[in-house]
Amino acid sequence: MANLKEIKKRIGSLKNTSQITKAMKMVSAAKLRRAQESIVSGRPYAEKMQEVLKNLSSGADSSSSALLEVRPANKVGIILFTSDRGLCGGFNANLIKNVERLVAEQFTGKELVYSFYGKKGLEYFRRRGVVEKDFFTTAAPGKGYSVALELSDNVIEAYLSGDIDEVYLIFGQFQSAMTQVPTVEKLLPIQPDETSDSLENPDFLFEPSAVDILDGLIPKYVASQLFKAILETAASEHGARMTAMDSASNNAKDMIGRLTIQYNRARQAAITTELMDIINGAQSVS
Repeated sequence: MANLKEIKKRIGSLKNTSQITKAMKMVSAAKLRRAQESIVSGRPYAEKMQEVLKNLSSGADSSSSALLEVRPANKVGIILFTSDRGLCGGFNANLIKNVERLVAEQFTGKELVYSFYGKKGLEYFRRRGVVEKDFFTTAAPGKGYSVALELSDNVIEAYLSGDIDEVYLIFGQFQSAMTQVPTVEKLLPIQPDETSDSLENPDFLFEPSAVDILDGLIPKYVASQLFKAILETAASEHGARMTAMDSASNNAKDMIGRLTIQYNRARQAAITTELMDIINGAQSVS
């Protein structure tokens, strides 16, 4: 059995760790509230933009816009959204596993072009010899859209130049503090809504032409989808970290309780041993 000094030292260390994890939980909870507000306000815009663009592109010929062109997917762009920091449970690991599964199941033998938002994904794939095309650290609150615009410009330029033929986003979709779902979305080429034929709908008049509107909307669509992924990632990260720190605090509390019992038993055993030594000494004198 460990001596009293070692047990007391472990209890003190766990108490210090528990204070840190509780503080991190509170910080993540505050950040999560702000991130939730951002994603709740940002989701409807991104979803409506996606709906409008799919409807418009459903009646357009693929030659009407270079970003609608479907070509053999020899070069696939993958944009992975992770966090910069750890201590958020399996959030980053689950996203990385989804990338590896996607590559193994769909893109074996294809040329892959990686871009990373967040250091954790970048560090993992760098250790495996992957060279990134783009890398962005996680944006500060209020700065996400400027990052999305920059990344959008790079993606569109690479697609138009033929450096990539398809683009996929992998991010954690936020559902609750307990649930973040790894999600794969195809960004380019845009997939039209097969049930709609908006360009030929006689109930709508387009000024300028629908094709001109489409050309103007596509860059905004790409930026909005990237911005949504950034917001989802931020909310998911804070939710995952809050849950992980709550579990760590509870585990530390349980360990402190078990060690306290062990300490008391060891202390009682030490006292009993000392008493027995005293009694035996007294008896030998008498």
